[in-house]
Amino acid sequence: MAKQAKNQQNKGQQQAGGGRKGGGKGKKSAPSEPPPVYKREAPPRLKQRYDDEVKAKLMSEFGYKSIMEVPRLVKITLNMGLGRANQNPKILESAVEEMRAIAGQAPVVTSAKRDIATFKLRRGHRIGVMTTLRRERMWEFLDRFINISLPQVRDFRGVSPKAFDGRGNYSVGVREQIIFPEIDYDNIDSVKGMNITIVTTGRNDAEGRALLGHLGMPFRRASASN
Repeated sequence: MAKQAKNQQNKGQQQAGGGRKGGGKGKKSAPSEPPPVYKREAPPRLKQRYDDEVKAKLMSEFGYKSIMEVPRLVKITLNMGLGRANQNPKILESAVEEMRAIAGQAPVVTSAKRDIATFKLRRGHRIGVMTTLRRERMWEFLDRFINISLPQVRDFRGVSPKAFDGRGNYSVGVREQIIFPEIDYDNIDSVKGMNITIVTTGRNDAEGRALLGHLGMPFRRASASN
């Protein structure tokens, strides 16, 4: 009798343990809390400067009759061409991550539109990355580019004041991506350049140059340009 009671007790313990194990499989995990949403309390610093100071200066300089005539920024496009990616796909992968860090958003991989035998390039090959910044990210990038990145250029004497397209849009080339503080020099696989295009609503180069100049773009003086 004692042996039978002991066997029944062990059987009950095994059933209880099995029930706990089975229950653990069916139990749902608690839902994770959503990440906190960042709410901007103030506009970007450069945007605030544009609203408080630059608009009034441009209206006085060009004699605009309406505030709607004052030129403003529309977008900034970052484009990194990587012809070497045709032979080394890893360069493209690192470029995507670097562009993501610089712009603060995911870039788009660009492909060749036609065959070029000289460069051993075929249509559809992935040869670069690009992204377009608007609104707050546009203003924040331009602020960092003017005040932090450009001063890191070796022997920097200012950017060319002639790189406008006739409609108030400005393009500047960067030879090394390491001038951006978001890039860790020790972790890059190669030095890459990029082209930055700033699109404005200026009707001519004079309006676009005045807008960027008042925002702090360090144009070279005529005597120092070469």
